[in-house]
Amino acid sequence: MTPTLVRHHRYADPSDPVDAGTRARDWAEIQERMLAPLYEAVYARLEVGSGTRMLSLDCGSGLALLIAASRGARVTGVDGDRERLALARERLLAGTGQESGGGAPRARLVDSVAAAAEDLPAPYNLLTAFQPIGCADGDSEGLAPALASAVPLAARGTTVVLAGWGPPERCATAPVLRVAARLTESARAPRPQAGWRPASRDDLEDVAARAGLKPDGSGRVSCPFGYADVDSAVRGLLSTGLFDAAVRATDRAQVEKEVAEALHPHLRADGTVWMPNVFRYLVCVT
Repeated sequence: MTPTLVRHHRYADPSDPVDAGTRARDWAEIQERMLAPLYEAVYARLEVGSGTRMLSLDCGSGLALLIAASRGARVTGVDGDRERLALARERLLAGTGQESGGGAPRARLVDSVAAAAEDLPAPYNLLTAFQPIGCADGDSEGLAPALASAVPLAARGTTVVLAGWGPPERCATAPVLRVAARLTESARAPRPQAGWRPASRDDLEDVAARAGLKPDGSGRVSCPFGYADVDSAVRGLLSTGLFDAAVRATDRAQVEKEVAEALHPHLRADGTVWMPNVFRYLVCVT
């Protein structure tokens, strides 16, 4: 079966980047839910509940926050992406009834760690960084400093959770992501551009060491990527940012076309796309 190539939906010019609102919405509506099994597994292991005060770095559009809040946790999300943060605020307001109320707020959304420190009623006892690293050059560069700045807001001995892609051989999406590396390299850009790379088993431990954290266990979680059709799959995958360098090196239409073709082995008879993946998390203590 030949996959249907992707339409250009809301993109005025396929050579231009997708506008921030469209990209954030694609992430929230299509892609973010793929990581829900990771969030659930971590929360079950750590027994997240009413006694949990969680600070989540790069919280995206807030699904991990909403799941934690549904277990009774008080949550604060930090994200520098204004569009994703706005979507997170919509979710939290709908899911918790209010962003803040009497006493300590049940849910807060801020754009920086410094803002998360303001009016802090009690130290956080769980820090999370669920945005998976280990699949793009330099994707962990800012994480260690962010963790180091967040640790002073936490109680002594606080648990910190980092997340990353699993081994490429356990991730069916890896060959699709290689499209980004191939297109970026083939363009021979005048200066290096960050692109996809195979995940390393030590990515999370390296970040933990740079942030001064002590590893205290790890786990692997099955997070299959399932999409209604090839169109949705391409939109979801491009919303991750892992194809940005390829878009800059070529153009969006070319990237969409080649990603759609790379999805062919994962296209099922009913038109849906299914890619089994494994993600890894590392539990640390401050």
